Amino acid sequence: MAAPLTATAPRRSRWRRAAAALLLAAVAAVHLEVSQRLAAGLDAARSAGALPPPIEVSFVRELQPAAPPPPPAVSRPRRQPRAAAAPPPAAAASAVADAATQAASEAQRELDPQPAVADAAQAEQARADPVQADPVHAEDMAQTAQPDMPPTAEAAASDAAASAFEWPPSTRLQYTLSGWYRGEVYGQAEVQWRRDGERYQVLLEVSVGPSFAPLLSRRMISDGELTADGLRPRRYDEVTQVGLGAPRQRTLRLDTDPVQLADGRTAPAMPGMQDTASQFVQLTWLFTLQPERLRAGQVVEFPLALPRRLERWRYEVVGDDRVDTPVGGVAAVHVRPSRETPSRSGRDLHAEVWIAPTLQYLPVRIHIRQDAETYVDLLLSGLPQQAAR
Repeated sequence: MAAPLTATAPRRSRWRRAAAALLLAAVAAVHLEVSQRLAAGLDAARSAGALPPPIEVSFVRELQPAAPPPPPAVSRPRRQPRAAAAPPPAAAASAVADAATQAASEAQRELDPQPAVADAAQAEQARADPVQADPVHAEDMAQTAQPDMPPTAEAAASDAAASAFEWPPSTRLQYTLSGWYRGEVYGQAEVQWRRDGERYQVLLEVSVGPSFAPLLSRRMISDGELTADGLRPRRYDEVTQVGLGAPRQRTLRLDTDPVQLADGRTAPAMPGMQDTASQFVQLTWLFTLQPERLRAGQVVEFPLALPRRLERWRYEVVGDDRVDTPVGGVAAVHVRPSRETPSRSGRDLHAEVWIAPTLQYLPVRIHIRQDAETYVDLLLSGLPQQAAR
């Protein structure tokens, strides 16, 4: 009776090992299939001219926390002396009267030497104290010597500060993802800031599920140029893939007027316009130049190009906060969409960010919410990585 049981045990063990091997092979095949489909979708989009060529960069060092640098110091424009101009009528009349008075005084001195002595004393007093001698004329001279600052001087100083701003080198930030979508979800995310001369790219990649076989992945790409007013996006692309399905792409053309939305409609271009990915770097640029705007209650506003429309978006500064990350606690400032920002539940994604001044004003946490039951939370998983310059 014992012999059949002893012979069956090795057979079951062999079946279990074979089943485990088949399961691993199936997982590897799924992983390979997902990777190939995603790569094929991106390659097909690039070959059709749908995606801009990527900026190649190597991240070689970690960004260490440090006190934020002071904003660029810009000297105020120097006052330029006024060009000589013809005296106004009142000054001309005063000069004629002075000449007549001097001639009369000289004639009087020839007739009466005593008044001449008094006139000489008055003239000496006038030379010593011109304000008392002719206060109106002295005031005109003071205004001529110190002209007012031109009306555009303050704007010129602001433009000079923006021009002196040094854009950070290419940077990569990696995040762990948690959230809720019909249940708890987990995953990973990455933000890359890439630049080459005056061209930039911002890449935001989010994947839900295991990295080798994500249930959902979305890649957002902003491509444009650097200007004295910050980022100027030229186009925005969004590539989404669900499971093993084919990637779906939406593109906004922002370098035309009117701009081309993802659904084919158009909207008038607006100065300072940003897109879903570039807005985070634009906030970094703004707070680096104007750190005083990180005080609680401050509001930042700019046009935001969404896939279906273009609207003004308002962010308000909530206040100082502390974000606990795997690399330690990081002092940050919480910034969230203002209550006055348009909200269309189920259509728009609202992003709250926690800006870290000690990490070059980069976001250490991003909370993206669609509605009360759909959101993801991105938390920095390690120190940012940067290119050499």
